[in-house]
Amino acid sequence: MSWQDYITDFETHLRLERNLSDNTVQAYLSDLSHLRRWAEPLGVQPTAVTPSHLRHILAQLADIHVAQSTQCRVISGWRSFFHMLVADNIIADNPADYLEMPSRPKHLPDVLSDSDIQAMQATFDLSLPGPARNNVIVEVLYGCGLRVSELVNLKLSNIYADEQMLQVIGKGDKERWVPINPRALDLLMQYITYNRSQLPIQRGQELYVFLNLRGHQLSRIAVFQFIKEAAAKAGITKNVSPHSLRHSFATELVQNGADLRAVQEMLGHENLATTEIYTHLSRQYLRDTISTYHPHYRKH
Repeated sequence: MSWQDYITDFETHLRLERNLSDNTVQAYLSDLSHLRRWAEPLGVQPTAVTPSHLRHILAQLADIHVAQSTQCRVISGWRSFFHMLVADNIIADNPADYLEMPSRPKHLPDVLSDSDIQAMQATFDLSLPGPARNNVIVEVLYGCGLRVSELVNLKLSNIYADEQMLQVIGKGDKERWVPINPRALDLLMQYITYNRSQLPIQRGQELYVFLNLRGHQLSRIAVFQFIKEAAAKAGITKNVSPHSLRHSFATELVQNGADLRAVQEMLGHENLATTEIYTHLSRQYLRDTISTYHPHYRKH
């Protein structure tokens, strides 16, 4: 079999057996292309790849300053590919299992305080349909911790008002249930009843909750733009994006003692390790609090 034959089998495996999204499949195939471009000219078949080969390619990626996060993703893609070959009894051992993941730099995102959120919302003229909708979106992003892609794809059938829950379709088409607080739910239902119903809703767009003024599904870019504008008008100097509201949602929960696994479930993180960044944020919050208010800290 050629490299292309194995790659075609891998794509089928990802789509049919693992049921991964198109974006994830393309990322895995892109990661595998680094290996193929190196191995094919040398006549090295997938069945002959060794850990030394893989380390050599990783060193090349490091030499051209490929980010450590990207290197980690490449290794994950390789591991999945060779895992398939092991499962199919084509090779006996996974050469990517012998690789060490580069240590990722700790990145603590900017977090918005509750007063920051209120300041942003105060910039919206609620007498106008667009800003009134934007006010609801900020409330839902901050109150439910949704990704912006999850928000713009939210459908009317995903709102369970009596249970105060949202049915969210996240990465990899994975479904989860997220509570929505009474304030956010009330604003959301008011928007649907009094604002959205006045729009010229276009055919095929009837199911989406958040629409632009022309009656089409709201885009991710539109949400990015108005949130950046609202932060600037509110005088917030932090680097603000829709994801900032998701980070702020999670940080508030962890700082106030929420169980980390419950936060993981609400955010839709596949691994608890991803959620654990908020414990680092919480520790920093504690340090900042002590340094501000403890007299011995203030003396130095």
